Amino acid sequence: MVTFILILVFVLGYVAIAFEHTIKLNKAASALLTGVACWTLFMISRHDSNVVNDQLLIHLGDISSILFFLFGAMTIVELIDGHNGFSILSQYIRTTKKSTLLVIISVITFILSALLDNLTTAIVMTSLIGRLLSDREDRWWFGGMIIIAANAGGAWSPIGDVTTTMLWIGGQVTGYHLVIKLLVPSLIVLGLPLLFVVFKFRGQKIEEHALPETTSNERKESSIILLLGIASLLFVPVFKTVTHLPPFMGMLLSLGIMWVATSIMENRKKRKKPHPVVLALHKIDGQSILFFLGILLAVAALQSSGLLTKMALILEGTLKNDYFIGAALGLISAIIDNVPLVAATQGMYSLQTFPVDHFFWHFIAMTTGTGGSCIIIGSAAGVAVMGIEKIPFMWYLKNISGLALLGFAGGIATFVLMHLT
Repeated sequence: MVTFILILVFVLGYVAIAFEHTIKLNKAASALLTGVACWTLFMISRHDSNVVNDQLLIHLGDISSILFFLFGAMTIVELIDGHNGFSILSQYIRTTKKSTLLVIISVITFILSALLDNLTTAIVMTSLIGRLLSDREDRWWFGGMIIIAANAGGAWSPIGDVTTTMLWIGGQVTGYHLVIKLLVPSLIVLGLPLLFVVFKFRGQKIEEHALPETTSNERKESSIILLLGIASLLFVPVFKTVTHLPPFMGMLLSLGIMWVATSIMENRKKRKKPHPVVLALHKIDGQSILFFLGILLAVAALQSSGLLTKMALILEGTLKNDYFIGAALGLISAIIDNVPLVAATQGMYSLQTFPVDHFFWHFIAMTTGTGGSCIIIGSAAGVAVMGIEKIPFMWYLKNISGLALLGFAGGIATFVLMHLT
């Protein structure tokens, strides 16, 4: 009975998030209530507070690493933006056509998300389009494509998405074969939706932005902060590879370096103004972080209760086909975070069942990495873009979800054809 109520609470919380504008309740509040309620029900069902509390603390460690990563990335991006770094970057994009700009932004996002990760890339590129486009709905369309491109780019790289990193570290895949097997399907995942949205913006011009008046010294400072900020973000995967510490540690180190650099600049000016990092911290969208916290807590409760593992076993017994199972897990990852889904899959299948670089592991990496694009809160990149641009859940569902699903299906078809030939 308690298990049924747990599922019901999660579903109701999800519905409240989806219809936040209708019920006039912020999604962060719904997510927090859902997360705490799920853990409370799990505690009631177990009758063992020590075990439940231990599990909660373990999950909180994983969740905190994601939140601190997001916090550091958002602060660095706000710091670059506060120094007009994105205005400098936008000067290098010469096109006046929205369709051409969309292609440029999507391709850059696809490549960067493989080098950095999809979350950081989504934050950076969304901040950039905020400087280039004045129309709110145009930014929403571009934001939707950034989500699709970031998730597609992260799926074919061992450091591009948390799930691919999990499979890489777990020994299920190797970096070389992951790239070889998934690069083309990931391009299809992005390419099909991009064709439709490019057609939508065909012939439309970009309104010219009046860039803030700056001196040569200010432009030089903006360029330095921009280059330092991008270098700091690129440094994160390098730090992880060298030290084997979690990515959020590299992000916090990068933030500390940025803080020192901007302090040196401000001390030379001898101005009595709030420090740029302090201003950046004030601009961070705390609601998005709390929303992310609530969602991850709720999913963690489902994982600890064993519901996700049971669901995976039901899928195996019902579908009885590796391709169908992988596709189903990808679609489910749009509702439930892909991290526990992949973790459950790793627990279900040993390397004796599916050895290293078996097609099943590559297929799982692609489907769970890109399936989250079908719903805006189905991926970390989607949550970040939603928080920055305030994209309504239902608007995304109506306009972007179908395109993301088309790309998802195209990627699966491409993968299957490549495997069978």
